[in-house]
Amino acid sequence: MPLACRRRRQRGFTLVEVLVALAIMALLAALAWQGLHGMLRARDGNQEALERVLRLDTAIVQWEQDLQSVIDTGAVPPLAFGGGTLLLTRRTTDGVAVVAWSLREGRWQRWSSPALVQTGALQDAWLQAQSLLGNEPGQVRVAERADGWQLYKYINGSKSNFQSSGDVAAPPALAASGAPSREALPDAVEMVIRIDGQPLTRLVALGPGGPGS
Repeated sequence: MPLACRRRRQRGFTLVEVLVALAIMALLAALAWQGLHGMLRARDGNQEALERVLRLDTAIVQWEQDLQSVIDTGAVPPLAFGGGTLLLTRRTTDGVAVVAWSLREGRWQRWSSPALVQTGALQDAWLQAQSLLGNEPGQVRVAERADGWQLYKYINGSKSNFQSSGDVAAPPALAASGAPSREALPDAVEMVIRIDGQPLTRLVALGPGGPGS
């Protein structure tokens, strides 16, 4: 083989060729990393969205169970809605619990007292629930970016605003404390709320057997 041919075959890459190859490899690596980063972000976003949906589904189930378990003890109002917080008393396996659903700074939250069996403790828990700040132990955040919360009640098929006046006075033990009137229980409660900008409506009939059963 001629000497000139052997020299051409033994010649390595020039510096320019090496730099061009490195630049191409760096570009490909950057594109690959951007693609991988995008996939990871999409996966995390999907996971967060799934968790929000599951948490909201659980909250709706809990909301329905609370309303279906409402009981009128005669000691405190069974349902009271002040525009931002719904207070209710519900039966449990161990007694009666006071539950507060509230909308605070775009967060939909739920709080529940322990199961109670004494009238005095029930009244204390009901009054405590009126002054919740939203950061107490037992507060559960069920949804973010919530607004536009409204509640309606159905009595004998007639729908009205939940904050309209009722027909039963507060118990004497609570009247002096300034507690709202204890209204007759409605047949059903309708909730309208926006979560992540999407409207959510739920109509829940109170438990089987009628209110307070």
